[in-house]
Amino acid sequence: MKKFHKISVSSILSTILVLGFILVPLSQLILGSSANELLETIMDPDVRAAITRSMLCSGLAAFISFAIGTPFAFMLARKDFKGKALVESIIDMPIMIPHPVIGIALLSIAGRNHWIGQMLLDAGIRIMGTNTGIVAVLVFVGLPFYLNAARDGFESVPDRLEKAARTLGASPTQTFFRVTLPLAWRSLLTGMIMCMARALSEFGAVVIVAYHPMIAPVLMYERFTAYGLSYSRPVAIWLIFLSLVLFAALRLLSRGLGSRES
Repeated sequence: MKKFHKISVSSILSTILVLGFILVPLSQLILGSSANELLETIMDPDVRAAITRSMLCSGLAAFISFAIGTPFAFMLARKDFKGKALVESIIDMPIMIPHPVIGIALLSIAGRNHWIGQMLLDAGIRIMGTNTGIVAVLVFVGLPFYLNAARDGFESVPDRLEKAARTLGASPTQTFFRVTLPLAWRSLLTGMIMCMARALSEFGAVVIVAYHPMIAPVLMYERFTAYGLSYSRPVAIWLIFLSLVLFAALRLLSRGLGSRES
């Protein structure tokens, strides 16, 4: 009983510290702007354009991560091969390295002096200062979150179910779409949400590749450096509010579809 009391006190203190550390700065940020300031900010076309661009580019980055990452995540979940630990470490590199480095690295291959950049330019694809460059950066920083969530989801599907489907005559493709994917789709959706959330908050790499057109974090930085905290804070509040609504809707959609299946 005495031990339980000690754990309870430490748990309460830990909860207060953690929640306070997160909520106190955010509440101060949210309560620091008046309703009129928020209304004037959202009526600004530049703010609406930056927030819309952030949402669309982040959503597209999550979809691209789903399209190119799902077969790779499935392979990582099902196959053991020499060097697998190294490959998984490479996947996590965008999480660990400073994000301005990511921007510089992408620019180093996107210019005319690199064969990849020359090939992209010949195809009419520009990275520097374009929405394409923004999406490329957001895929780079968000992809590890999708891959790790998708791999864990596929690993949670028992092999015996896939083997049973194969013994009944299903092809590998049919087994994937009829057995594996329906059982792992919630992990894939969670991975897309995490990928989009990470992409939505990216600043360091984007500001190097594409200062213009502006996404919301870059616009906040510009207004903070040019006009101060009072001009950047309302933009941050709108981005937090809209992100919260979007991710809550996606979570509710995930739970709704899951309960319908059960």
